[in-house]
Amino acid sequence: MPEPTSLRALAGIRVVDFSWVRAGPWATRWLGAFGAEVIKIEWPENERGRLPSSTTPQHLETNLNTSGNFNETNLNKKSLSLNVRTEKGLEIVKRLIAVSDIVIENFSSRVLERWGLGYAEQCKIKPDIVYVSMSGFGHTGRHHHYTSFGPVAQSAAGLTFLSGLPEAPPAGWGWSYMDDTGGMYGAMCALTGLYHRNMTGRGQHIDQSQMIASVPLVGPALLDVTVNGRGSRRPGYPPGNRAHWPGTPFLNNYRGGPTVAPHNAYRTAPGDYNDWCVIVCCSDAEWQKLITVMGAPEWAAADKFATIAGRLEHQAEMDERIEEWSRTLGKYQLTEHCQKAGVRALPVQSAEDRVENDPQLRHREMYREIEHPALGAYKVQNAPFILSQTPAANHLPSPMIGQHNQEIVEGLLGYGRDALREGFADGTFWPQKRPRFPYMEEMLR
Repeated sequence: MPEPTSLRALAGIRVVDFSWVRAGPWATRWLGAFGAEVIKIEWPENERGRLPSSTTPQHLETNLNTSGNFNETNLNKKSLSLNVRTEKGLEIVKRLIAVSDIVIENFSSRVLERWGLGYAEQCKIKPDIVYVSMSGFGHTGRHHHYTSFGPVAQSAAGLTFLSGLPEAPPAGWGWSYMDDTGGMYGAMCALTGLYHRNMTGRGQHIDQSQMIASVPLVGPALLDVTVNGRGSRRPGYPPGNRAHWPGTPFLNNYRGGPTVAPHNAYRTAPGDYNDWCVIVCCSDAEWQKLITVMGAPEWAAADKFATIAGRLEHQAEMDERIEEWSRTLGKYQLTEHCQKAGVRALPVQSAEDRVENDPQLRHREMYREIEHPALGAYKVQNAPFILSQTPAANHLPSPMIGQHNQEIVEGLLGYGRDALREGFADGTFWPQKRPRFPYMEEMLR
């Protein structure tokens, strides 16, 4: 793990992070990787992301500090456990905003207003504050008060409609895609607001809607409606890995590219659940290259497979024949043979494949080990981009809840030790009836 460096791009920037679950924390995770000091405001009774889940390592005690999902999502941050709904807690967080640059939250539109921390109030505290709200439907419009999570936003935006098998209900996506995509949008918004502030001296409220941010991801389908007057639904829709299904028109009104064949996922050796490789030939010339890679089998020379139209018409037979060959090779070996010949092919990779077996991700140091006080050493996702002059890297493990209360309350905000002790005693920093962690007792000694 690289040592923290003064060359990190956002060194000296402080972020007050009210976000929870996934989308907001994903945004602040990357601001932290760029070097910002991210202070996560959280309360043990409300932080859903810290709840026990299937991602808690089985050999560990299940508690607020051992959720694998939380600890992967909240790297590069400090934790201040604080009840903002108390008078004293509100005073402390206002004092923190006064010495910060960015405030980020992903609650529904009314939450910060109810706390007395709406944008107008933030401006009184810090006139040039950059405030990024990441609610499901934005802070304006008839649906601004609706609540949302990633899968809900995806369905409203049209992504869910574009998934599934022929003549079956929309399947949704295997992951809460818009939480992560929304988080990247959130980081982009924060950086844009920060640049504007540095250029003009003025802050602003950036009102991001998670649902609306996902709408541009279905651009080709929207164009088909607005330009061609065709709806997205058609028989056999949508194609998925296979580019075309029998009895359906040769249209591709959502992928944005031509309907071609071969275009599918093919079984590979040894034939276990995740032994697949996707192969696509976008032209007749690429098909000829694949024929060469397959060893020029006699069946592939038939006239009916010579053109894209013919291969689409006889796709089922062609796929069966290709799979007879693909089952003789491992997915990585097949990929190498195809790519060397100029054929588009890549393995279908599981999480284990990506972390342990992918040589490109290993070279790019996409998964690096970090040491966590509760979880021990484990691998986490590194930045998916490389900055030559201002490296982006995970430099802090995700915080244990309330781990940095003393550092922030005493060190940054200038409160005395008595104020820290009183805050733990009266429920400002921790629920009075909830047992404290040993490190909290240590900071109070």
